[in-house]
Amino acid sequence: MTKTVLVVDDDPTQRRLIQAVLEREGFVAVHAENGDQAIARLQSGAATDLVLLDLVMPGITGQDTLKEMRARGHHQPVIVITATGGIDTVVAAMQAGACDFFVKPASPERIIVSIRNALNLGSLKSEVERLKKHATGRASFADMVGDSPAMTMVKRLGERAAKSSIPILITGESGVGKEVIARAVHGSSDRAGKPFVAVNCGAIPENLIESILFGHEKGSFTGATDKHLGKFQEANGGTLFLDEVGELPLDMQVKLLRVLQEGEVDAIGSKRSLKVDVRIVSATNRDPAQAVKDGQFREDLFYRLNVFPIEAPALRERREDIPALVEHFIRRFNIEEGKSVTGASAETLAFLTAFDWPGNVRQLENAVYRAIVLADSPYLQPYDFPAISGVAAPPPEAVSPTSLMAAPPVLPTAQQLMAEMPTDAPVRILDGRGHLRTLEEIERDLIQLAIEIYAGHMSEVARRLGIGRSTLYRKVREQGLEGILEKGEGDDATAAA
Repeated sequence: MTKTVLVVDDDPTQRRLIQAVLEREGFVAVHAENGDQAIARLQSGAATDLVLLDLVMPGITGQDTLKEMRARGHHQPVIVITATGGIDTVVAAMQAGACDFFVKPASPERIIVSIRNALNLGSLKSEVERLKKHATGRASFADMVGDSPAMTMVKRLGERAAKSSIPILITGESGVGKEVIARAVHGSSDRAGKPFVAVNCGAIPENLIESILFGHEKGSFTGATDKHLGKFQEANGGTLFLDEVGELPLDMQVKLLRVLQEGEVDAIGSKRSLKVDVRIVSATNRDPAQAVKDGQFREDLFYRLNVFPIEAPALRERREDIPALVEHFIRRFNIEEGKSVTGASAETLAFLTAFDWPGNVRQLENAVYRAIVLADSPYLQPYDFPAISGVAAPPPEAVSPTSLMAAPPVLPTAQQLMAEMPTDAPVRILDGRGHLRTLEEIERDLIQLAIEIYAGHMSEVARRLGIGRSTLYRKVREQGLEGILEKGEGDDATAAA
């Protein structure tokens, strides 16, 4: 997604200059004339990925604005701008939470480098925080990506269930993120920070299920050279997540039911039972009620696990979450792979949102991962997702003289180009013979057209063309357009004359 930069500066000229630099690099620039407006925008919840903050402004200063932002819980990266402040002022701003600074006027390259570094640093901090929460079992529903109605309902149900130790059964297709929901339940409960143990019941060999779940004593069977605690004892005091619980054999379902009812486990070869305090969250991609009817799942165990059901929606049922998920995966894989992809183009997001995603979030994650690794441009394009879009960019080595001779490209002729060009175009691209005009000729016509449209108001002309006024006047002199200025009606034209 396109990054939004909030430019806070009381100088309108400075704001327009920075806006031109940002928009040329694909960023969205929004303005605030003072600190109060900046705080109001952040409080409104409008998209803001980074703040460029002038230190010297009337009213609330940049320093005070930064302190107020942090006090209100706004942690967007802040780059301070200064023209007259000394080193002490800059140091104070950095201590207050700014991540970089530059002195006005700054070159476009300096501004962009500073912004990209700040965004990368912010992404790195977010990823470290995510991994820390994941490792300590403190990930909550606030960390889950997606605000669609379907996901909002899942979050509300999960937060309500997390307040007790009620057994939860999460149903949904493969790849929808059932384990993510289970971790959020654990991190939102009073067991947060205690063990979270996940077991894929469908991936355990049938002859090892009992040992892995309930443990065994040393020498209890051939190959049992050491004592093994089992997943229930590993999760003691925390949460045990039984993924694909519908894959358990019927005899293991009986033993699991006893553990759930009695709260104690019998390890293989042990002479006594051990008490365990475990919160059970289970999940399945099957229809458990149908499995009960088919005799593949015990009815009494189903009722024991299905006390609080949560259905995780498929990705095609919450398409509005796809852009946020793509941005989340881009930020994560940028850090993991050392890449610097800015985001996905609007066209890419459109077709990703339209795709049905039979593999759900897991498929989207893998597709973005592949695209990040192979991408060469700042924004992901449709051809970076060949398995989904059906459009792949051929590698350079695939284009050989033989292939070019076998299938020569069909290019439009000059006559076809001239026929497709509108005859009344104010700025002509082709000359009378169908060849491209020189860049200098096209630029001259474009400047002349802009001066005529905006009646000689050179400030407006420069802003629309995306160049500075001094550059515009220089080009006017070089192109011999002073006569056009003399006919202008604006104050700028009069001043220039």
